[in-house]
Amino acid sequence: MRLAVIVATALIVLAPMRAGAAERAVVLPAPAYDPQSAIGGEQQLVVAGGCFWGVQGVFQRVKGVSRAVSGYAGGARETAHYDRVSRGDTSHAEAVEITYDPKLVSLGELLRVYFSVAHDPTQLNRQGPDAGAQYRSAIFVANVVQERVARDYIAQLSSAKAFSAPIVTALEPLKAFYPAEAYHQDYLVRHPAQPYIVYNDLPKIDNLKRLFPSLYRESPALTN
Repeated sequence: MRLAVIVATALIVLAPMRAGAAERAVVLPAPAYDPQSAIGGEQQLVVAGGCFWGVQGVFQRVKGVSRAVSGYAGGARETAHYDRVSRGDTSHAEAVEITYDPKLVSLGELLRVYFSVAHDPTQLNRQGPDAGAQYRSAIFVANVVQERVARDYIAQLSSAKAFSAPIVTALEPLKAFYPAEAYHQDYLVRHPAQPYIVYNDLPKIDNLKRLFPSLYRESPALTN
């Protein structure tokens, strides 16, 4: 699916495409429930929201994030590779593991970025041009705090009718996270001129900078 989109978008003028895609960001309120973490040191959050190239690219530019890794979550170890996950029947989602310092950026702030600019939480089993369960919107919760903050924020946004359609983001228990192949890591940073990235993902970076100037960092946190 993604390769077909790359070929198709290569034939279209890119500047108007970026302008249209940039309109998809939604200004959201901060989470009402966002407790300060009692756990010292860095923490991890695993989220999924379509192709992991763009989601990784967004969180690599959030202050307080030291690492964002593209990978797979939701399925078994033996099927955690791109060719197999792309079939859409492994229970895996293309996901990103975010390592962050809660003293610099809170869990709630990360979720606000996730729902606002990283993806569209109203699309079921797809994200933009990519379709299939592997592109679903999901938060893989690792503990009761993550589940509470995420569940309360979804309820808050739903009650406020922050989106024109219902939020379909699933909360799934984090069983394991498997890093994706090396060629997927830092993909947005390494291929900024690729048509798929230009249309689908660079507008997310523009929106992060515009809507979250206090969280935006110019230099991304690379995996290597």
